[in-house]
Formats: sequence, C-alpha cells, structure tokens
Amino acid sequence: MHKLLPQQPREVLNSPIISGALIREVLFTSGGVSLIILSIFLVVRLVSFLQLAASGDIPVNAVMLLLALKLVTNLDAILPMMIYVAMLMVLARWNRDNEMVVLSACGFGPWQLLRPMSVLALISVLLIGLFSTYLSPLSIRVSAQILREYRSRSEISGIIPGVFTETRNGQGVYYVESFDKKRDRYLNVFIYDASPDRDGVVVARFAHKEFDPISGDSFLVLENGTRYEGNPGDVRYRVISFERYAYRLPHQQTYRAVVPIKGMPTWQVLQSDKPRLVLEWHWRISKPFSMLVLVLFALTFSFVDGRKSRMPSLFLAIGMYFVYANAIGFVTASIKSGAHLPAYLLWLIHALFLLLAIVMFHRRSRNRPLLPDLGQLFSRPRPVL
Repeated sequence: MHKLLPQQPREVLNSPIISGALIREVLFTSGGVSLIILSIFLVVRLVSFLQLAASGDIPVNAVMLLLALKLVTNLDAILPMMIYVAMLMVLARWNRDNEMVVLSACGFGPWQLLRPMSVLALISVLLIGLFSTYLSPLSIRVSAQILREYRSRSEISGIIPGVFTETRNGQGVYYVESFDKKRDRYLNVFIYDASPDRDGVVVARFAHKEFDPISGDSFLVLENGTRYEGNPGDVRYRVISFERYAYRLPHQQTYRAVVPIKGMPTWQVLQSDKPRLVLEWHWRISKPFSMLVLVLFALTFSFVDGRKSRMPSLFLAIGMYFVYANAIGFVTASIKSGAHLPAYLLWLIHALFLLLAIVMFHRRSRNRPLLPDLGQLFSRPRPVL
C-alpha cells in the first residue's frame, strides 16, 4: 500500500483521461462559441447582402449562397479567436471548480497541460491552414464569378416581389407584386420607362421572361395589360390595351470578374516575386502560426489564485489577443498601403509575442507574477541593523 502512494502522481501525469477530457471539453466549447460568433457574423453580413439585393445588384436567390461563401472567406480569421476563447472558458471553469488545485496537488501543472493543448494547437493549425491557403481564396474567386454572372444578366433578374426596383441607368422602375413558382410567371407587373420624347407606363396582369437566341435579346412578355404613353403636364396621352406585349430588356454591361490578391491561388502567389504577393504568402501562413502563441497565452491567463477574482485575468487575456491581432493587422495594412517595410517584419511581431508568451508562461508555472516587479529591481536594499 505504501509502495503505491508515490506512484500515484506519476500515473496522474501520464493519464490520458485528463488530456482527453481537456481536448473534448475545448472542442465542445468551441462549438458553442462558434455558434454565437458565427450567428452575429451571419446576421451582419445578411443585412448587407439584402441591401444589395434590394438595389438590384444581385438577385434575392443568390443571397444565401454569397453569405455562405463570405463565411468561408473569413473563417481563417475567426477560428483562432473562437478556439482561444474556448480554451480560456474551459480552463477558467476548471480553475473555478478547484479542479486545477486537485491536479496541481497531483503534480499535473501548466507544463503537463501543455501536452493536450499542443494537440489542440496542431489540430487548429491544420484546420486554419486549410482555410487560409485553399478554401478562403477559393471562396473569394467563386464569389467574384457569381457576382459577374448575376450582374451581367438582365434587369428583371434582380427584382424582388413587393419592392420598387430602379434600373441601373436610372431611367426606369420595375415593380412585381408576386411570383408564381408553379407557372414561372410574375403577377401584377408595373413598369415605368422614361425616354427623351415621352414617358411610358405599362401595367399587366401577368408576365414571363423569354430569350431570343437569334438576336440575343431578352424580353419580358406582358399579358392582359395596358400601356400609357405621354409627357408630364400634357393632357394628350395614348392608352393602348393589349393581350400580349413584349418589352425588350436593355442589354447589360459585361462585367469582368476582378479577383483580388487575397483570392489568388496559393501556388500562384508562391511563384511570384512581387512584394505584395510575397506579403500575401507570409500573411496566409502566419495565420495558423498564431495558434501556437495563443495556446501559451490561454494557459498563462487561466491559472488564477482561487482567493482572487478571475475577471482581471480574463480581461487581460482578451486584451492581449486584440493587441496581438491589431499589431499584425497594422503591419500588414501598412505594407499593403505602400510603406517600405520588409515582409519579415510580420514574423518579427509573431516572434515578439511568442517570446512574451513563453516568458509569462514560465513565470506562471513557477507561481510568480506574470511580469517582474520593476520597483523591486531598482529599489536599494535596506541595511541590516
């Protein structure tokens, strides 16, 4: 019995149960944090896409597709924050429930927690790297292609039932009360068309689209309606009733799909020696690297004295993340704006924060303050009487 007691801490140190529990809880919490953050992101972006659909720039049936592509585009920047917050929440809960105290008494301290956290960091690096180098640029290219195709279509493709839609040239207005999906036609259509010699208003009960392959023109065929022609202020108006009226839709400008640098394939960026493309390459591979720094920060700020409040440490952890992210973003934006700064300056920022994280983690593992007391360093020793 007495021979087994000294072996218990060693069994705890090597036990996969604690490591598995930590990994499982962080992944589960990451799902909850992701649900909250992504919901906020989707609501904000959905409003902007609905505004584009209301203005006729994109059809309403493309909103959800573009929203999904926008989400994929930004996941490489959102994932580090979500995983970092999940780590802080799990470790803070363990500390609140005194589980950290029990583990520390068994010899399971910050250095032992670094092993399962390294596994999480490796999973995060691979996932973020996949989005940063492949999925995010791909979604940007697909979005640009979809917008080009939609904006090159006819005016009527951007109409939302129940909303007055102005044409892109500003010389007309469309209105459709509803759309019959079974018969593929519009109901209660109103069209206003302004021309130099007269203005025209067309009201029809039904309408559908037709395409002439010979001329390449698109027509909005109106049925059972009336056309009014005249000039404002002039009592002489011409009223024409019709059973079928073909309204030729104006030809649209052919848009070219302009793909930004951040949407270029990674292999193409890697082969270029242009400064902006070199910076883009460093920017893409530096995103996964940030998880190595954030793991150390999460372990550092999660260990708090049980007699003290955890809120200051939590606020400091979140503040450190924003300082880290803003420093990288500031350097990247400065280089892209034309500042004569080398691309390796981005890695210098990562190295400085990594060094800071290592120093703070080392001091925390030895139960020391995160930063040394400068007052004690410069204070004079009192003479011994």
